[in-house]
Amino acid sequence: MKKEWRTFLREKYLPHRWCAGCGNGIILNVFVHAFSEAGLNQDKTVILSGIGCSGRITQYLNFDTIHTLHGRAIPLATGIKLFRPDLNVIVFTGDGDCMAIGGNHLIHAARRNIDLTVIFINNQIYGMTGGQLSPTTPLHSKTKTSPYGNKETPFNVTELVISAGATFVAKFTTYHARELKRGLVKAFFHKGFSFVEVISACPTRWGLKPVEALESQKKEKVGIIKPSPSNTD
Repeated sequence: MKKEWRTFLREKYLPHRWCAGCGNGIILNVFVHAFSEAGLNQDKTVILSGIGCSGRITQYLNFDTIHTLHGRAIPLATGIKLFRPDLNVIVFTGDGDCMAIGGNHLIHAARRNIDLTVIFINNQIYGMTGGQLSPTTPLHSKTKTSPYGNKETPFNVTELVISAGATFVAKFTTYHARELKRGLVKAFFHKGFSFVEVISACPTRWGLKPVEALESQKKEKVGIIKPSPSNTD
């Protein structure tokens, strides 16, 4: 590991405790590369996370970090940004944390166009608590709480935040790691509410082999949705 990347990690907590094949490790890796490339000040950056598998990310990052209550990372980040607008404020959150109990906070942060970067890790299931249905679980999918198939249409989260007023919205997968890194760098420098969705894998709860999970992400259309790529170069 390069020396400049080591400074961003709390190595005493490594190796991480995520399941084999979990996409969170890829996202952590890409984030460190993107932050290094962006050249932002580590001491002027605060990173928050909520509850869920994605919430562990703040444990491994050697920044000023806060692991907060379920669904409450965005309002806490809002308070920090209002009090200290000079700081870079970044939020890691998951589909259960952000779209279920925290959905209202997401909508209003986007509406207010608060200068935050939200990295939304979407594994389409409640991974930490046993594999229950989440607001982004695909239609007809069987989970612990939908044994006969999901009857509810899942949220299209990027469309939701765009309609709410977010001024930078992008979507990637853990398969598209290089594209994700470039997208994160642009999100860091955007002034306003930046929302980056990352489709991630939960092989444990979906009963997939890690390679199968990544293969399934190849077909996803990825990139910056708003503003259009031509406006962000």
